[in-house]
Amino acid sequence: MIKTIDAQIVAKMFLGGAKNLESKKEWINELNVFPVPDGDTGTNMTLTITAAAGEVGSLKELNMETLAKCISSGSLRGARGNSGVILSQLLRGLTKGIKDYEELDVIDLANAMQKAVETAYKAVMKPKEGTILTVAKGAALKAAELAETVEDVEEFCRLVIEEAEAVLSRTPDMLPVLKEAGVVDSGGQGLVEVMKGAYEALIGKEVDYSFEAPKKEASVRISDQTKADIRFGYCTEFLIMREKAYDENTELEFKAFLESIGDSIVVVSDDDIVKVHVHTNDPGLAIQRALTYGSLSHMKIDNMRLEHEEKLIKDASRIAEEQKAKEETRQEEEKNKTRRAMGFISVSIGEGIDEIFRGLGVDYLIEGGQTMNPSTEDMLKAIDQVNADTVFILPNNKNIVLAANQASYLAEGKKIIVIPTKTIPQGITAMVNYIPEENAEENRTRMMEEIRNVKTGQITYAVRDTRIDEKEIHQGDYMGIGDSGILSVGKEIGETAMAMMTELVEDDSEIIGIYYGEEVSKDDAQALGNKLARQYPDAEVEVHYGGQPIYYYVISVE
Repeated sequence: MIKTIDAQIVAKMFLGGAKNLESKKEWINELNVFPVPDGDTGTNMTLTITAAAGEVGSLKELNMETLAKCISSGSLRGARGNSGVILSQLLRGLTKGIKDYEELDVIDLANAMQKAVETAYKAVMKPKEGTILTVAKGAALKAAELAETVEDVEEFCRLVIEEAEAVLSRTPDMLPVLKEAGVVDSGGQGLVEVMKGAYEALIGKEVDYSFEAPKKEASVRISDQTKADIRFGYCTEFLIMREKAYDENTELEFKAFLESIGDSIVVVSDDDIVKVHVHTNDPGLAIQRALTYGSLSHMKIDNMRLEHEEKLIKDASRIAEEQKAKEETRQEEEKNKTRRAMGFISVSIGEGIDEIFRGLGVDYLIEGGQTMNPSTEDMLKAIDQVNADTVFILPNNKNIVLAANQASYLAEGKKIIVIPTKTIPQGITAMVNYIPEENAEENRTRMMEEIRNVKTGQITYAVRDTRIDEKEIHQGDYMGIGDSGILSVGKEIGETAMAMMTELVEDDSEIIGIYYGEEVSKDDAQALGNKLARQYPDAEVEVHYGGQPIYYYVISVE
């Protein structure tokens, strides 16, 4: 019988849960209600929990307080998507409930689970039942009941998981859209997988707790000529835990030294940590210099001549140099700017959309959208780069709004206003209605009013057979997806788009904006625009290059 667990066991359970979720992420992605090629719940939850798992795995001083801090801060900053943000809040609440104990019994665990549910529900403005929140609440209620009669932690955890699975199985009865699609809630499934992995670690199952990027199973043979073409052979990475004075001049001197012994240099400083990456022929020299600033951790040295093909190395060097040049240019431009009253951050999904947002005055673009939700940490970094007293954030995706809100709570020194734009057209409309002469609150009010007038439709393809919104969908069909569901299904992109527009355009619609994706030609987009102009002569039709992947068209109606 296990009556209590200490920080060592809790850490193993957390890492076991993270590992199990990571192994199931693609399956969880496929539970997405809409059969679109961008189901991302599993990916978002995995990236969220592994951000914390990496910190836990490197803890030198392991006690409940330090463990709780790592789990909470790591998941909070790494949170991506709604499911990831909710998971981070569950973990945040859980760690509040355990941080003051040296050992935990079932009563402590039940109380911590209740705290987790309370924290997560508070973070969501309009909690919806039949989701990850429902599964967490059901597990917490069972935990409270069990804590009165069960002393064995192992039995307690097993029975709590059984209840979580039972609640998960009932989620289709709570959300009709789940029942129609024939799936359980994907976020709830992700939470169950975390709990299962934690339980397996508790009972002693062998778990690989490392979270490094997977390496190729077989080494690649490359010629001597290829080896000679690689100027610096060792990819060297480490963290410096700062213990001595380290200011801007010190960092410039350190970078100059690294440039004298290698290339592809990245040095990123935080309050207590410096992250270093360099390609060099003598990693020892880089390490010796770094030790003069503090102790080292997360050391990693790879022999690139043995592990990489020539093309990959050259591409990586080119990309690194381009990124370095862009970053240096951006930093120089930012230094020369006078601090402004208001600045803007926008999530974007393609090079054409990028140009539109830049033209409207957006200061910082975050690559993201359906296939890659930015994390809270990504948002915080963007906020830091905008030289303004008030910073507006346009998430432009309903799955990114929570991460933006979380970043607004964590940001310091600036007022952050999140305009909850759920689509790219809403973000564009928000920027179009910004008036520099008015103050932040006046602009916020106007933007919020105007985005309500925007309807959005998107054309993509189905990745599996299903039935949803009373429509039979087969793999490979094209779908027109509106703000609240699937509006049309067809075998041709253009026909599907026209059918979708009959659901979006009303008698008082004035503007139709077409943003065509990277797989659509300009001629095809213009042809669709001409059809819509003839179909709806009272509306002005505009055609723009968006360059977005996966979605052939993003179309707005105002």
